[in-house]
Amino acid sequence: MGSAGFVPRTFYLKLLMILSAAAAVAAASASGYTYSYGGEAPHTAAGKSFLPEVFAVQGIVYCRSGHKLNPLKGSVLRITCLGVDKYGYETAPFSILTRATDGNGYFLAKLSAKHLEDGGVKLSECKAFLQSSPLKDCQLATDVNKGLSGAPLSSFRPIGSGGLRLYSVGPFVYSTVPQQTPAFLPYY
Repeated sequence: MGSAGFVPRTFYLKLLMILSAAAAVAAASASGYTYSYGGEAPHTAAGKSFLPEVFAVQGIVYCRSGHKLNPLKGSVLRITCLGVDKYGYETAPFSILTRATDGNGYFLAKLSAKHLEDGGVKLSECKAFLQSSPLKDCQLATDVNKGLSGAPLSSFRPIGSGGLRLYSVGPFVYSTVPQQTPAFLPYY
């Protein structure tokens, strides 16, 4: 018996694997699971609204001692925003710290994203968080009005002729003792 008509089994196995791989690639391409190098990247930020180049955030921070709420002077908040680059990809979060609250517990932070936008990054969503309390006996941050989990900047009012957007968050609360606090405290 000659070897001219003999085809080894490994040939059929290799052919089967190549055809299976080709079928998988064709099915994935037909379903839209492709990535083209050098072309336009997929936009992950479709439908997102962006914050303006300049905006402001305001709010009040209290210290809860028993049943009393006292304005907390010297508290600092963190404002963290997600960015979207010019290709539509989310960037690492950007954070800034506010100046310390005044004697009424009030803070106002004016933010500018001009340098980010010059680099092709737009801010898509921001949240305000409790960062620090100056009082040793009022250090326990609570999640009242999402002070711990992050209060989203959602509603605003335009200020001045330039239409500066002023977002309001809080009021936020630190506590003197661990306790169950309501998840919402009305804004007065």
